[in-house]
Amino acid sequence: MKLFNRSLLLFLVAAATAAGFLINSLHAATPLSAEPSAKDAQAVMAPIAAMFDGMAKRDVAAIKKPLLPGGGMVLMHDGKPTQMTFDAFADAVGKPGKAQIEERIHDPLVRVDNDLAVVWAPFDFLVDGKVDHCGTDLFNLVRADGKWVIASVADTGRKDCGGK
Repeated sequence: MKLFNRSLLLFLVAAATAAGFLINSLHAATPLSAEPSAKDAQAVMAPIAAMFDGMAKRDVAAIKKPLLPGGGMVLMHDGKPTQMTFDAFADAVGKPGKAQIEERIHDPLVRVDNDLAVVWAPFDFLVDGKVDHCGTDLFNLVRADGKWVIASVADTGRKDCGGK
């Protein structure tokens, strides 16, 4: 019986060691976040820039073009989430208006894994050239038919923008 217990103990230790090596090798082979090349990062950022350009022009079709149909947004304001479809967002922002609007992001963190990308970036939203609100944008993108499209957006929005 002691021989059986000792053999079982040795087997369990060997199995645990092998599992540890296997898990470590899997983590090394499949990084959770891959820093893209400058070219890949530029390709991921292109649909975001296109959406912002459409917003500045208040052009509903241009806003929707880089967006995955059926996607949506979660906008956090005063600790409360507001959800909307991309279509509702484009229709709201694309309404004609006299005020000039512009969204600017800076220092984006871009990560890519095959056909999935994420962009995390602080932003300033300007109305008539002055910061109206600021926060952080989070874009989830997918590569469909060889081009990047925005699948979802989340952002924070606040008025305490450091005197900008």
